[in-house]
Amino acid sequence: MYSMQTLNPSDLPQPAGPYSQAVLVHGAGEWLHVSGQVGIDAQGIAPAGIEAQAELAWGNLLRALRGAGMGMEHLVKTTTYLVNRADNAAMRPIRSRCLGQHRPASTLVLVAGLLDEAWLIEVEAVAFRPAD
Repeated sequence: MYSMQTLNPSDLPQPAGPYSQAVLVHGAGEWLHVSGQVGIDAQGIAPAGIEAQAELAWGNLLRALRGAGMGMEHLVKTTTYLVNRADNAAMRPIRSRCLGQHRPASTLVLVAGLLDEAWLIEVEAVAFRPAD
């Protein structure tokens, strides 16, 4: 038996988007730490534009989760790195669609750049799957 409880205490600022301030997990299970997924396709090509790269980055995250027998509902924490502040407006709806009603803890960081100059976004995550 396990439980995943989202926490948004009233004495903390309420989330500014679709996430939770904290997520508390009780019970036995498996943890998955997913390395940063960037907006590239299977051939390593980064398309132009944040929308296309965000679709790929979040899709790559989902494929990593599926590889461990998990889905977006198992996410406990995500960290998103954006190169351009203005790209947040275009990235948010894609993130929201991918997460659905699930609200993991979340951090968004504006960075000067990623390893490849063509990359505009990187998403890393921690997930939990309860034991059977």
